[in-house]
Amino acid sequence: MTASVAVAVDESDEQTTQRWAYTLVLVASGVALGVSGVPAPLYGLYETQWHLSPLTTTVVFAVYAFAALAAVLVSGKISDVVGRKPVLVGAFGIMIAGLVVFVLADSVPMLILARALHGLAVGATVVSGAAALLDLRPHRGARSGQLSGVAFNVGMAVAILGSALLAQYAPYPLRTPYVVITVICLIIGVGVIALREPHSSRVAGRIRIARPAVPQEIRADFWFSAIGVMAAWSVLGVLLSLYPSLAAQQTGIHNLVFGGAVVASTAIAGATVQLIATRVPARFAAIAGDTGMAAALLLTIPALATHNGVVVLAAGVVLGATFGLGFGGSLRHLSEVVPHHKRGETMSAYYLLAYTAMALPTILAGWAATTWGLGSVFPWFVGVVAVACLVAAGLGLRRDRKVVPAVV
Repeated sequence: MTASVAVAVDESDEQTTQRWAYTLVLVASGVALGVSGVPAPLYGLYETQWHLSPLTTTVVFAVYAFAALAAVLVSGKISDVVGRKPVLVGAFGIMIAGLVVFVLADSVPMLILARALHGLAVGATVVSGAAALLDLRPHRGARSGQLSGVAFNVGMAVAILGSALLAQYAPYPLRTPYVVITVICLIIGVGVIALREPHSSRVAGRIRIARPAVPQEIRADFWFSAIGVMAAWSVLGVLLSLYPSLAAQQTGIHNLVFGGAVVASTAIAGATVQLIATRVPARFAAIAGDTGMAAALLLTIPALATHNGVVVLAAGVVLGATFGLGFGGSLRHLSEVVPHHKRGETMSAYYLLAYTAMALPTILAGWAATTWGLGSVFPWFVGVVAVACLVAAGLGLRRDRKVVPAVV
């Protein structure tokens, strides 16, 4: 009886809430990830026009990951105390400030500042947005997580392809893409300002960084998921920072739309697989995705060697599909096994490793590419990450899913 009343109250609350609020938060999350991807097709232009090395490019990219990690660790607690709306409004304000810095940028320090601002903004949006979706539809957490993943990938794909189109065909290629996305962010920001606070049960407390920790009883499951996401996000880092330039170099297609299409097709494939693979058991999806990602990574080497744009695009689609399966499966598996009361500190540890894996291998690849050339370094990078993917899959195959009895 009590459960029925609670459900009825939740449904009543959802009906009285702004009907567009849920969609707005999803769109805001997608736009935020899109903002993070806008510079991806432009890095080649920065390198050419500003005479940057691959190492400089990857450092600029990696600053975003470190700033996003800092935001992830604190924004959840902030949104619990002050509400989701203030965090989202602040995040969009910081996001727009970062875009303004990009528009005005004439030096590497300004690029680094812009990327740091975007890391803070995107990290805060992802965490507070996920919490807001649960506030708005508390009994549809799995569906919200799935739609968030799809929104992230679609937002990134649309933004990257749009940025490439504008940079290739519109005037001021290093300015116009940021101006257009700024207008979009302003529109979404107005919607966020009009949003009624979805978090009605705010809690009092000090705002502090979440302490990463892993419960002893799920450590094997955690490392299975964590190594998989670390491998996947290290690929993502290089894909967004160096791969478009490498694809153009190997195929001889220097149209920016081609580089944007390579990354966008990968993101769309990842979104599609995450959307349709919900019914696949999480553990099986993660193992299949990790194994498939290793194979797909190795296939990019002969694909690039063909110097054929269609083959390179196809390899990107396969890589994106396996990435979506592996990342989505790993995250779902960890969500299934983590104790409810340990969720915050466990997810902090998970994203700490994920963002570190995005940043550090990318910087290392950039340094190596500056020293020996990207074409020479890429196969070695692919080989190392493919081994990491297979290690994650091996951990999943060896681990028997046993329920650990609770100590009474």
